[in-house]
Amino acid sequence: MFVAAIAAFGQAAPQMKGPQGRYAVVPLHGTTLNEARISAAAATTIPMWDYSVTSPLDGVQYSGTMVGRSPFFHGARTTNVPTVIVPVEIVMPDGGVFDPTVPDPTCLPSPSGTTALALVQQSPVLQPATYTLGGTIVGTTQYSDAFQRSNFWTNVSATGDRYHTMLSPVTTIGKITVNVTAANGMTYASGGCGQIGVMDINWWQTYVESNIIPSLRTVNPTIMPVFVFYNVVMAQGTTSLTGSSCCILGYHSAFGTPVQTYSVADFDATTLFGPASSAISALSHEVAEWMDDPLGTNLTPAWGNIGQATACQNNLEVGDPLSGTFFPSLVMSNGVTYTPQELAFFSWFYRQSPSIGVKGWYSDNGTFTTGAGPVCM
Repeated sequence: MFVAAIAAFGQAAPQMKGPQGRYAVVPLHGTTLNEARISAAAATTIPMWDYSVTSPLDGVQYSGTMVGRSPFFHGARTTNVPTVIVPVEIVMPDGGVFDPTVPDPTCLPSPSGTTALALVQQSPVLQPATYTLGGTIVGTTQYSDAFQRSNFWTNVSATGDRYHTMLSPVTTIGKITVNVTAANGMTYASGGCGQIGVMDINWWQTYVESNIIPSLRTVNPTIMPVFVFYNVVMAQGTTSLTGSSCCILGYHSAFGTPVQTYSVADFDATTLFGPASSAISALSHEVAEWMDDPLGTNLTPAWGNIGQATACQNNLEVGDPLSGTFFPSLVMSNGVTYTPQELAFFSWFYRQSPSIGVKGWYSDNGTFTTGAGPVCM
């Protein structure tokens, strides 16, 4: 079951305006939470740790699971999670082709000859950058790790540079080609740069879990695969570029025994969902949400009516409250400027005061200065 952390080819392709970028989570399925914890304890899946926190907002004790090792105990611990980047060429039934391994000089003009895949590989999601938040250096590391360190800064700062949760080693396999079946995909003129594909997320989720992941010899439950699309978004049960079911830029999920986690993210060069530098914002969103809610089961006091949430949510999806809000841009060693998404802290969801995040902030660029407020009704 999807939880919306909530949507003709060539010259005749319809022109659409104003699509809204969203994200989703597919909670743990095909197994139980207890079995997932057993898998983690037996090291037959990715390393995970359990937390328990009583929210001062409602006095309720909440428990959950995150990737890595606890920052609350033995804080000087580094966890490496092997990660496989899977570039996905999407071939639509109307002839549209979206390939992250092919140069696109129109929408990706610089560096010359670059590809979406190369820009992902060289991005701050996978490569180190130095992060200074409010004058505090939290590390030279990957973006999701810098977020996690700053998320629990009160607990990890005393350990210096010894608490990390890293995507490592990161490998990339050859592209896989997915031929979308009739009625499950469509190509549109984006109205921005180039074309955009829309694929039914329900069809894709079944296909990736039943066909693709089992066929990947380099992937198993101890490895986190990241599926990278290029200018392809998803919609719930439809292929429309408009309406509330579109446009899902990414999601993360977990399934089976031992539990297999994975993430899906669009590299958006159409500029429909933000400036060109934010093409990796979906990837930064999904990797961080996978890290803090790998099973999609972490509950919080209800919050909402902010970011992409037009109603109430009660989950620890750290990107959703700030969807469309960006972290300061970073210039990487390839000379390219990247703009990840800003992310909400643990203390924001559970209304802890003071925040245990860096600088007493409630998000990693200080947009949130207090917790999420009263229980959303």
